[in-house]
This record gives sequence, C-alpha cells and structure tokens, in this order.
Amino acid sequence: MNSNQRSYLGFLFATFLLVGVFAGAQTPGPGKKANAVVPKKYPATLVKQGAALFRQDCSFCHGRDATGGETGPDLTRSKLVAADVNGDKIGSVVRNGRPDKGMPPFDRSAEQIASLVAFIHTQQQGALALNGGRGNGGRKGVDPSDLQTGNVEAGRRYFEGQGGCANCHSPMGDLAGVASRYKGLELEEQMLYPKHAKSKVSVTLASGQEIPGTLAYLDEFTVALTNAAGTYQSWRIRDVQYKVDAPVEAHVELFSKYTDDDVHNLMAYLQTLK
Repeated sequence: MNSNQRSYLGFLFATFLLVGVFAGAQTPGPGKKANAVVPKKYPATLVKQGAALFRQDCSFCHGRDATGGETGPDLTRSKLVAADVNGDKIGSVVRNGRPDKGMPPFDRSAEQIASLVAFIHTQQQGALALNGGRGNGGRKGVDPSDLQTGNVEAGRRYFEGQGGCANCHSPMGDLAGVASRYKGLELEEQMLYPKHAKSKVSVTLASGQEIPGTLAYLDEFTVALTNAAGTYQSWRIRDVQYKVDAPVEAHVELFSKYTDDDVHNLMAYLQTLK
C-alpha cells in the first residue's frame, strides 16, 4: 500500500485495539513517596494534525474525540494506548493491521504516526483529568456527518471498474435496497467486510459428477454443502475434489488497494441504493 493510499477503515484502525480500564499508579508502601507521573505534552500543531487524520480515518468507529463509537471502543481507556510509549504500540498496530479481524495494515509515515499518537494520548490525558468522563466508558453514536462524504459518481465508476465490485454484485440484484436494509456503520461494515457472506463450493466426485452448493462444513477430513434443494451432503476429503468460492476474500484483497477516496466514494454510491 503506497503512501497516498489510505482508508478510513479505522472499522477500521483502533476497533481492534485492546479495550480496558487504564491502570492507575500503584499506592506507595509505608514511608515511600509516590512518583508523580507527568503527562507528556505534545506540540499543539502536531495534535491538530493528528486530530485531522484521526477524524478522516478513525472517527467512523471511534468518534471524533476517540472516546468510542457505535462499533469502536473508547481509545482513551485502551490498555494498549496506556502502555504505549512514543508510538511503539500504536504504530505497530497501525502499520501491521489485524487482517483476521478485518483491519488492514496502513502505510503511514513516521510523521503521521507521531501525529496520531499525539492526538490519542492528548485525548486520553484529558479523559483521565476528568476522571474518565463517561464513568466506565463504552461506545456512543458516530456523528452522521462522518459518513456523509464522498462523490457518488466516482463511487459508481469504482464499483463498475477498478474495484471489480460489479463482477459479483449488481445494484439491481443483490444490492437493490441495500441502503434501506443497512444504515450508517452497518452499511460500511457490509461493504468492507461482509461477515455473514456465504461461501459457495463445487464438489467433484470420482465419477466426474460435479455437485454445486452452499458450503456447510469444511475441515481437513470432511467437506459438506447444502444443495439447491436444501439437502445436506457430505464427503470425505480424500474421496473428492472441491473448490470453494469465498466472497469475503475479494473484500479482504481490496484492503491493501483502497485509497481514502475509493472508500468514501464507494460508500457514497452504496448509500444511493435504497
């Protein structure tokens, strides 16, 4: 992913940071004085840059102020953020991603990572100063304006061309009314990582007969499907050949190809399919 490729999957950056209550300083023993922890102060310009980048890429899940969104945790209470020193942990998560949970790696420059770190830590310090703000923390709604960006026409072109979406989907078919079935972040999640998409499988018997269906079960010993009539069928792996078509894989492959504009524009286009 090159330096100008970004995604606001910030579904996609810190949704997958570990969440927890920030551990306070230990109570000193008798006769010992507690060491005062002096919060690091970041240059206002750096914090401002981080705020802009955070809002662009991360606010969709974590809210504009990093205190949680509909699907993303409160980063001001994240154990990982609390343990982070100069971006050593935040930077690693951002750059390496967590693909198994739908988070792609982000090719961020050292300056961009530093700005995100400055903003997140500044927000954390502010929350701690207010005794955590919202009590036990949690998730809150994302401002609708955070999702209402992008160019519809550019999104349609991406859908039909570069993105390859039209190879599997149709605005008049499976996606007809999708913006009515899913709203806001739900629609975004379906677009980026459709968790419940069913995989297709084609099983070829020793006789050469090919049996297609919806994948029902698969491990190192058995493959099973549900055919068009709704009948469950299974075979030993060693007795057949099979080919799985997993729709979600095409979505995962796009993670490393998306730019900010691609995701914003595609989302804008899908929101018109009501």
